[in-house]
Amino acid sequence: MSQRPSAPEADEILGLYFPVLDHGFVSLVDYMGSDAAIESAARVSYGHGTRRASDTRGLLRYLRRHKHTTPTEMVELKFHCAMPMFVARQWVRHRTASVNEYSGRYSLMPLLFYTPPGEQLQRQSESNRQGRGGEPLAEADRAQALGRWQAGREHAVSTYEQLVAQDVARELARIDLPLSTYTQWYWKIDLHNLLHFLTLRVDTHAQWEIREYARVMAGIVRRVAPFSYEAWVDYDVAGASFSRMEVDVLRAALGSPDPKAALARPRLAETLSKREIDEFFAKLEPRERPDFRVDPAQAKPASYFAEHFAAAVPEADRHDPPGA
Repeated sequence: MSQRPSAPEADEILGLYFPVLDHGFVSLVDYMGSDAAIESAARVSYGHGTRRASDTRGLLRYLRRHKHTTPTEMVELKFHCAMPMFVARQWVRHRTASVNEYSGRYSLMPLLFYTPPGEQLQRQSESNRQGRGGEPLAEADRAQALGRWQAGREHAVSTYEQLVAQDVARELARIDLPLSTYTQWYWKIDLHNLLHFLTLRVDTHAQWEIREYARVMAGIVRRVAPFSYEAWVDYDVAGASFSRMEVDVLRAALGSPDPKAALARPRLAETLSKREIDEFFAKLEPRERPDFRVDPAQAKPASYFAEHFAAAVPEADRHDPPGA
């Protein structure tokens, strides 16, 4: 019998593959530690004769509130993920993980491409230069966009297959495949840095596609370390932090007989810039407490995606499936 500490809810989903987008997935391959490991790491500093009797949940929430992060680094998670290349390029901006990606130099690329669902095919935002505006494209414009994508992909696939058939090096044959092409990797990270990644990537300002991956991974964290997950949601996702100037504004308002007048924009302009004022009031808006969950009933076995990706590899390399 194994003496390795475990989290039963995490063990339930080990090796299951949760679909994301049209061809992607996230799977928890392995993990080390749970909330108990964080508690043990934190309490060791007290010494054997001075340990406190506070419960695990209270201690982990205290650590989160006061940004004591090193105990959280004692927990590690390893994922197997597949995503479009443009999502992967956003993902690896977080440089605090170990990653090993599928090699298009060594193996032929599975010719699977991401297509946004209809409701996500939107116009450019007028206020955010790097985001969608929330307004779907007209039917004719959407059909034209999908047609152009399909034509470009067909040309890229034809070029790739012809170059491979002519024995052009794989590392060269792949260079004109589009950013919508799916790649995959193994990604290992400690819980502290994973929660930082998730804080940024479940945020509504993140691109919708990577948010879909982050939501699944947050649901997996919930199973590995539920108290840490709860504290993260309360303090980082649904909570807010305030600058010195914002604290001064709040203190003045709380001590004023007319708080509304104290929070009037002309008064705030003496302390904060227009953008800071907008962001300050946004922090005060009610925030929904998200409930990230993963349902094992919605997951697929590893063989499902192995066969799906293998079937998309050009005939010349079908004997060498992804992940082999």
